[in-house]
Amino acid sequence: MPPPPPAAVAAMDFSQNSLFGYMDDLQELTIIERPVRRSLKTPEEIERLTVDEDLSDIDRAVYLLSAGQDIQGTSVIANLPSLMRQNPAETLRRVLPKVRVHEDAHLFTQRVWISLCLSRRWDCGGEYISEVLHVAGVEMQLTAAVSFLTILQEESVSIHTYAHSFLQVILLHLEHRDAGVSNAWLETLLSVIEVLPKETLRHEILNPLVSKAQLSQTVQSRLVSCKILGKLTNKFDAHTIKREILPLVKSLCQDVEYEVRSCMCRQLENIAQGIGTDLTKSVVLPELIELSRDEGSSVRLAAFETLVNLLDIFDSDDRSQTILPLVKSFCEKSFKADESILVSLSFHLGKLCHGLYGIFTPDQHLRFLEFYKKLCTLGLQQENGHNENQIPPQILEQEKKYISVRKNCAYNFPAMIVFVDPKNFHMELYSTFFCLCHDPEVPVRYTIAICFYEVSKLLNSGVNLIHKELMTLLQDESLEVLDALIDHLPEILELMSTGGESSIHENKFSSLPDLIPALTAAEQRAAASLKWRTHEKLLQKYACLPHVISSDQIYYRFLQRMFTIMMTNNVLPVQKAASRTLCIFLRYNRKQEQRHEVIQKLIEQLGQGKSYWNRLRFLDTCEFIIEIFSKSFFCKYFFLPAIELTHDPVANVRMKLCYLLPKVKSTLKIPADKHLLQQLEMCVRKLLCQEKDKDVLAIVKRTVLELDRMEMSMDAFQKKFYEKDLLDQEKEREELLLLEMEQLEKEKQQNDGRPVSERAFDKKRRDTKTSTTLPKSIPVSLPGPSSSTPSTSKEIKKSKLIRSQSINSQAFHAKYGNFDKCASKSSAAAYTPSASGLAKTSMISLDDSFRTRNASSLPASFSPNAPLPSTSRGTGTSVDPKSSGSKDMQPRKATLKSRKSNP
Repeated sequence: MPPPPPAAVAAMDFSQNSLFGYMDDLQELTIIERPVRRSLKTPEEIERLTVDEDLSDIDRAVYLLSAGQDIQGTSVIANLPSLMRQNPAETLRRVLPKVRVHEDAHLFTQRVWISLCLSRRWDCGGEYISEVLHVAGVEMQLTAAVSFLTILQEESVSIHTYAHSFLQVILLHLEHRDAGVSNAWLETLLSVIEVLPKETLRHEILNPLVSKAQLSQTVQSRLVSCKILGKLTNKFDAHTIKREILPLVKSLCQDVEYEVRSCMCRQLENIAQGIGTDLTKSVVLPELIELSRDEGSSVRLAAFETLVNLLDIFDSDDRSQTILPLVKSFCEKSFKADESILVSLSFHLGKLCHGLYGIFTPDQHLRFLEFYKKLCTLGLQQENGHNENQIPPQILEQEKKYISVRKNCAYNFPAMIVFVDPKNFHMELYSTFFCLCHDPEVPVRYTIAICFYEVSKLLNSGVNLIHKELMTLLQDESLEVLDALIDHLPEILELMSTGGESSIHENKFSSLPDLIPALTAAEQRAAASLKWRTHEKLLQKYACLPHVISSDQIYYRFLQRMFTIMMTNNVLPVQKAASRTLCIFLRYNRKQEQRHEVIQKLIEQLGQGKSYWNRLRFLDTCEFIIEIFSKSFFCKYFFLPAIELTHDPVANVRMKLCYLLPKVKSTLKIPADKHLLQQLEMCVRKLLCQEKDKDVLAIVKRTVLELDRMEMSMDAFQKKFYEKDLLDQEKEREELLLLEMEQLEKEKQQNDGRPVSERAFDKKRRDTKTSTTLPKSIPVSLPGPSSSTPSTSKEIKKSKLIRSQSINSQAFHAKYGNFDKCASKSSAAAYTPSASGLAKTSMISLDDSFRTRNASSLPASFSPNAPLPSTSRGTGTSVDPKSSGSKDMQPRKATLKSRKSNP
């Protein structure tokens, strides 16, 4: 045996040295494992945790609260709402007393219970006292607070019973030494206050609150009193509030602790809404003015925010004489001596503009606007001169604060447009908007991207002033900014295309040649990232493009990209979004040759593709076609290629087709589509007889039952299908108008330069031809007299052109997911006697039938050099990037859920 090569010897030596070198680490690992082994339950502990399975839920709860461990008691308390729903009487009688005792979590509660026992001379045996002194953990306390709130929200018991059984427990735990537990119980109490009767609130909460709010009590007790007072104000009349609550409020506003003053100041908004305007002016406003000059920065900040929130309550005199000077003082101090309120001031700037609108003098208006502009660029001009890795902590904190200020300014930008008037935007705020869109920090650009639609609406006819900023944000390097912008991208583009006006205008994007490159770059950047949800959303929003740019631009710049995504992308939701958008592009395409080319590609590259994954996507596309287009359009082009997949060698494809068959059958109309119904029944019959896969066969059987229960739609209107038939007729009418519009545009181009006599002759001939070729089953209402009258043919063509153009502009901004589904020519015109005669023969092949149907239904303008493909999948010539590996045409079965999108 030859010796190992030197490289292998070196590798073995290295592995041995590494092994011996890490022995100390291995010993440390064994030391680490020892505590883990000790943490395992011993047989005795497991025995103590075991509960008799025959016990009822109530008995088990009582046993676990009495003799169980803390984790078991916590589980019982978490399950308390369920016990209340099942048996409220027994839960209140047997379980809740144990919960009360088990929840005593701090020394104050223990002293209360002990004093009750001693004063009332209850029989407190040692066993009971040990339960009283049991200290529950934080987790159990938090669980109990949530359970009590759930019981209140579910209304498991009456309010009177709840107050009698639960209120005292809640009140006893408000001053828990753990701040999280105390806040949890306080939130539960504030929710309980909303539903308690007035008398219960007075005796159980308001009267004890007088002593709890005194200076002799703890800071935590006074903080709790502040929040309770803010909630109680809306529950009593003005006389009671003035006599019993307002003195406590004044006392807490003058508390020696700044935390208490700040907390009470934030509750003044709720109190002002409960006491009315007069008492607010006489009591609340003086307190706010005094608190705004407080030595504590948190108190001043609370006073400022409360004043901003109460602007609507005060009249113009109070705003101009009292509040405006305070606001000016805050603005001046924010830069000089008190930067602590700078972030809050920038956030509430919009409310201040709205509340003080009309109060400013021209000079004050200008100063306030300059103050806002200064905030928008705060921190951008500073050069700290430090290396990024050596920036002092205080500098980092300051920069974070400045970023928050600029972000808040971006948030309030729409309010500032109203403040300066949209007519003055270009002069006053455009440069600021430019700076915010080009801010170096992502949060600022993200916020202005969210507000972009609001800005566009406010500018209205001047919306084209910000089209460059739209291009900038579309090409932003951060996908977060792009994701925020595309939420309202269809509405923004529609405003841009119409100039902000609601009436129909010519497309104005011809002056924006950079729109299409920006949209293309945004899609490619999203596709190259791992954020597939952003890519999916962007493709969904591209469905608005037919209403913004021309159909030729979509065909040459976007449509092929949708094909590529459908066939090469690895994320299923992205592929489906591209498929739906492609169908909408096809729906609004105005050139018949381009439409036929797209249909041909869908059938050849997807429906007859070598990859089963592409054939699955073809079925998804068929589902979108059924949703978006008319029934006759689907039957004309996609019905036979779809049902041909019943012979697909991959079980997943046949399975997906079975799920789609009910929708396929719903597109048929009897008796015109009787031969198609026969083809469908023949394919289903073959599946029942020849299917060998048990899962597919089970789905086929269920599908057959569903198909048998379906009622067929008739050519004539039926009462039960009236709305659906009417919608389908409207889609078909719109597609006919699109075809007529294309014909009119062609004739307009051909007639340029021709003699007037020839134009009149063609006009008369075309009008006569139109009156004889319109399908009888689809009435199209045209204004004016008959189209065969030469004197009115010009007006009729104009009306057709106007109605055709309205398809691309009417009601599109409402819901882009509910597109009107257009149709092709009527099914009666698509079926020739030869095709129907061949369909009566039971042995007819699908290939011949589809070729006959295509040959009979193609319009004369369709070029014979590019025929629609036959149903034979073997004739497909496309090169499939997914044709290798397990996705090739193989008869083996794959699960439908085998391919999932990446989260």
